Amino acid sequence: MQIDTFHLTYCTNIHAADGWDAVFANICRYAPPLKARFAPAAPFGLGLRLSAREARELLEGDRLAQFRAFLDREGLYVAIINGFPYGPFHGTPVKEDVYAPDWRHDARVQYTLDLITILSKLLPEGIDGGVSTAPLSYKAWVADKGESAWETITQNVVRIANVLVRLRAATGALIHLDIEPEPDCSLENTDETIEFFERWLMPAGAPALARSLETTEGAAREHLREHIRLCFDCCHFAVEYEDPAAALERFQKSGIRIGRIQLSSALEVSFPRDAREAAATVAALRPFADTTYLHQVVEPRAGGLVHYPDLGDALAATATPPIREIGDTRKIRDWRIHFHVPLFAQEYESFASTQDYVRKVIGLAAESRVTRHLEIETYTWDVLPAGLKVDLLESIAREYEWVLGAIPR
Repeated sequence: MQIDTFHLTYCTNIHAADGWDAVFANICRYAPPLKARFAPAAPFGLGLRLSAREARELLEGDRLAQFRAFLDREGLYVAIINGFPYGPFHGTPVKEDVYAPDWRHDARVQYTLDLITILSKLLPEGIDGGVSTAPLSYKAWVADKGESAWETITQNVVRIANVLVRLRAATGALIHLDIEPEPDCSLENTDETIEFFERWLMPAGAPALARSLETTEGAAREHLREHIRLCFDCCHFAVEYEDPAAALERFQKSGIRIGRIQLSSALEVSFPRDAREAAATVAALRPFADTTYLHQVVEPRAGGLVHYPDLGDALAATATPPIREIGDTRKIRDWRIHFHVPLFAQEYESFASTQDYVRKVIGLAAESRVTRHLEIETYTWDVLPAGLKVDLLESIAREYEWVLGAIPR
C-alpha cells in the first residue's frame, strides 16, 4: 500500500509453500484480510516470493493472466519480487544452499529472467519494480577462484541489465535487479559492494553492455545505475555493525541506487559479566540455532569484527566465559545474529533486537527518499522458539502496525 511516497509491502517468503498452487493458496488466505485491515479503500501491495520451480509453474498456460486478474479483482498489486532463494525455503535445511546456484551459473540467470517476465506482466503502471537477488555468491565458494569468477559474475549481471534496458524501451516498465548484501557473502558490507560496482560492474560491465546495445559507454553506465541496484536489508547491515546513515550516504556518492529497503530486525545479545549468568545466556540461545537457516554471528572486538559462519559455531566457541580483555578493562561480549526476529518487539526473553536500527533506517529513507519500496521481511516464524510463536495473521498485522507507527508523517 502507498504511504506518502513509499510502497509498503510484506514479503510472502514468510509463508511455507511448495509449488505455485501453495503460494497462491497462501496469498488467498492472508492478503485479502490484511488489505481489509490496512487498505480497505486503496490498493494493497505484496512482495511476491517465488522459487525457480514456482516461477516456471506460474508461467505455464494462462496461470499468470489468471493471477493478474485475481490481483486486480482483489485490489492487490505486485511491484517487487524476492528472487534470492532459488529453491525451497521452508521445512528443509537451507543453510548456505540459499545462495546456490550463485551468479556464476546460468541457472541463476534463467531464474531471474523468469521473474522479470512475471513482474513485467504484473507491475502497475507508474511504479518501478524490482527483483531482489543473492549477494552474487557465498564468500567461501569464490575465495580461491581468482578474477575469472568475478568476470563470469559480472557478465551474467550485465545479461540481466541488457534485458531490462530493452524491456523498458519496449514497454516503458522500469524494473531493476536488487542485489542483497549479506554477512559472509561475496558482498557483505558497504566496502565490498562499492568495490564490485567500481572494480567490476562499471569498468568491465559498461563496455560489454555498450557493445550489446550499440550505445556509448557513458549511456551504458547510466543504464547499469538505473537497472542494477541494492536491496538494503536492515538486519544484514545491522549484523555488520554498519552505520546506516554513513552507508546510505556512501552508496549515494558512489552512484549506487537503492531498489528497496527490507525491514528486518536482527537478534542482539550482550553477555552478562558473571560466568554462570553468561552460561545461562548461551543455553537460552541454543533453541535459536535451528537446522534450517544460516544464522551468521558477528562480534566486535578491538581489532575489528569477528565472524562466525553460524550460531552453532559461535556457541561452540563459548567454552570459556564470554568476557574478553581489552587493555586494562573488561568488556562484555556482544553479538548480533542474523535471525530475522519480528519487528514489533524490542526484547526476546533475555535478548534484545536491532529494532532501533530499523526505525533509524525508516527515518533516513523518509528524509532522503532513496527508494520507493519498503518491504517487511520477517521469515523465521516457523523456526522461532515455541514461546515466541503466535498466530501468523495477527503477527503480520502487528508488523504493519509497528512500521506504520515508525514512518514519519
